[in-house]
This record gives sequence, structure tokens and C-alpha cells, in this order.
Amino acid sequence: MTLTLHNTLTRREEPFDPLIPGSVGMYCCGITVYDYCHLGHARTCVVWDVVRRYLQYLGYRVRYIQNFTDIDDKILNRAKREGTTMESVAERFITAYFEDMERLGVKPADAYPRATHTLDGIKRLVHELEQKGYAYPADGDVYYSVRRFQGYGKLSGRELDDLRAGASGRVETDDPEALKKHDPFDFALWKGAKEGEPSWDSPWGKGRPGWHIECSAMVREQLGETIDIHVGGSDLIFPHHENEIAQSEAATGKPLARYWLHNGMVKVGGEKMSKSLGNFITIRELLDKYEPMAVRSLILGAHYRKPIDFTDEGLQAATNGWHTLRDGLSFGYRYLSGENGGGSIEPELEHRFIEAVNHDFNFAGGLAVLFEIAKELRKEGNNLSHTGKTEASLEDLAVKWHTLARLAGVLGLEIDPASIDLPATDGISDSEIEALIQQRATAKKAKNYAESDRIREELKSRGIALIDRPGGVTTWIREG
Repeated sequence: MTLTLHNTLTRREEPFDPLIPGSVGMYCCGITVYDYCHLGHARTCVVWDVVRRYLQYLGYRVRYIQNFTDIDDKILNRAKREGTTMESVAERFITAYFEDMERLGVKPADAYPRATHTLDGIKRLVHELEQKGYAYPADGDVYYSVRRFQGYGKLSGRELDDLRAGASGRVETDDPEALKKHDPFDFALWKGAKEGEPSWDSPWGKGRPGWHIECSAMVREQLGETIDIHVGGSDLIFPHHENEIAQSEAATGKPLARYWLHNGMVKVGGEKMSKSLGNFITIRELLDKYEPMAVRSLILGAHYRKPIDFTDEGLQAATNGWHTLRDGLSFGYRYLSGENGGGSIEPELEHRFIEAVNHDFNFAGGLAVLFEIAKELRKEGNNLSHTGKTEASLEDLAVKWHTLARLAGVLGLEIDPASIDLPATDGISDSEIEALIQQRATAKKAKNYAESDRIREELKSRGIALIDRPGGVTTWIREG
């Protein structure tokens, strides 16, 4: 069951083979912090959160990095509108990001580098590119000479000449910096200071970095010159990731990443999400209406490379699906107290889960295995609540439950045990229950059936049902 990944760079599925056996360096292009996170961010962050979790589940040591772009025209424009500073806007929405991710159940990355904290590395990289002839200064700016890099376009499959033909002159017309460039497709590595904007000293004068160079510098600083997996939304393939490759590989002469993975785009009601269409939805707006785990279920129910449509019907179906999983996950807390189960899991079910997900992170296939287990546990929970009996032994059900809990945790689909509506048990502890069961066994051995029945009724009144099994063994459950 080899893990295979669809590599955007090679356009084919390949066996996963990290640089260092057992270790994975993974970088995710994060958000530009000028507004609240939206549905596209929810999908990106959940998908790569689960990829990281799954790699750890397979036994890899994963170092996962996600950056914040905290220098950007959009941030500056918002600061101007609000009469505040770029730093203030960035800090506000970084805080909001962490609040949203916590609600979605996204685990923190190992580090969150920021562009403003990586300025030395950015300037060093620009200098190296200039020394190697890939960059040139122009009136306070520094540009990357795209045609100097022989591999430009290898990620996106685009040819510069085709792009020029398709632009029909618009590139030159629309670019206010066109007169500074040697070629219309050259892009800024360093932007000269403008009045009223933050700037930093550099060998080319005061200014600030371009967007693409920030990620190249942060990847290098956090993970090295070549990493295992570089991820992000498919809208970043061109030009952002294409430009990252051009910058990093021109500077180091080494591949930037062995595997490039990209998640599909998000639609709302069948249309591309945009403020102009009035269908722009933030994560916090969505989570005020739907349960976080239902949102995760919807995201994981579609293959990560395919588009996903957020509709009320789809979210309601995902909610129903999550409730099935939730009922299955609740089973152990409600009915397996006093059952050993050994924490063991069912190998055949785990094998099917891994077999599905190992095919290019097919989390939807993994979810199907979880639903199968959860439906059985929910049915047996109903049996216990109404008849006090189960079709399968509680020992077997304990193994099924441990399997469900373990695999659902890999997908980040978890419940808070404190939120489960457990039946009242009058505060009786497991040890007290076991002691009363032992007293009852002693009474039965002495043929004191009245005392035996009294103890059974006492426990029943406190929410505990006894199950007498062959061989004189008595187990118990907290009734639903």
C-alpha cells in the first residue's frame, strides 16, 4: 500500500519518496492578512491539515510550515481606509485566523513565518539573484528576468510566447511599471518606497519585498533549499508558485520541492465566490450556521484536487453525515465503560482506510469506511438503549469503536466527551459499580437471589445495566 501523490509538476501520480526517510518537510502558502478568512481558506487549511495528520499517522516526522503575508497592497489599502497601520491590520486578522482555525479543528503549524520577520533572508536572496544575472535593478525596484530562467512555465505548463499572444498588448498597457522592465513578464523582487507606505533599508534603497520572493525566502529559511511537499490552492500555480520555482532554483541550482500539490477551488451555489456576486462567505459566518465538524466532513467528502460547491443542501447532507459519525464516536463513552477492549483496532478496517487514502489522499474513500463503522455502532447503541442487548459482543464493539475513534482522529473528526449527553448515573464511579457487581456475584453463589436482584435494580436505578454472559461473567453499560 504505497502512498502515491498527484504531482502538479509532473502531471502524474507518483510514489511518495521523501528526501530523508521517515521525515517530511511541508510548506503551505498561507493567507494575506487583510480580511477575515473565507471558504477558500477553510478548504485549503482543512485539506493540508489532514494531509499532515495522515503523514504523521503513517509514521512520518512532519515539519509543517505555513506563512503569513503581512506586507501587501491590500493590507496597506485597508489600513489607509481605516486610518490605522499595516501592522495593526495584520495583527487583527492573524488573531482572527487562529480563532477560525481553532473552531475548524485545524492543528497549529510548526511555525508561522511572516514576511516582515524574514526581510534579511529576502534581501539576501534578491542579492544572490542579482549576482547570478537573474535580477536587475531599475529606479529603486528590482525585477526578475523571467526569460533568463530556462525552466519557466514547467509547473503551470504555460509558454511565455503564448501568454504574450493571449494578452494582445494588455500586459504593457495595464502594468504601471512597464517602462522599467526589460520584458513585460518580468516581476518585482523589491519595490521602491512610496510616500506614506512602510519601507525598509536595502542595497537598492528603501522599499519592500515583492510577494513571490517572500515565500522563496521563508521556505529556504524554515526548511532548506529543497523540500518534500509544497502545497496551496490551485489559483497559486500561476504566477505565484511558478515564480517561486524560478527564484529559488535560479539561486540554488536545486529543485525547490519534490512534490507540488494543489487543492481545487471553491464555489458557492454553483458560482465562483466573489464579493461582487454577493456570495462571499467568511469562515466565521459559516460556522455560526453549521457545525465545524460538518464543514470538515463536506470538505473531506470531495477529492482535494476537485472543485467543491458550498450549498445549503450539501452542508445539510454533511451535517447528517457528521451526526452519524458523532453517534458512532459517542458509543464508547456511553456504553463501553467497564469494557476493556484493549485499545486494539480492527486490522481489516484499518487496511481498507489506508488503501483508500494512500491513493492521492482520497479522504472521501477513507470517510466511507468510517461511516460503515459508525452506522453499525449507532445501530447497536439503539439496541442497547431499547433492549439492553447487542447483536455483536461488547468486546467486538469495543474494537470497532477504538478503530473508529483512531481513524476519525486522523481526519480531525472528533467529539468533546464533555459534550456527550450521557445518561445520569447518580455520580457512581466505575470502581463502585465493579464492587457492587462482585457483591452480587457473591450473593448469587450463596443462592441469595433476592440480594442479587436488589443489587441489579439498584444499579439500574442509577443508570447502569448489567449483562450476564456465559461462564458467569457480568459486564455493564451506562444506559442511553
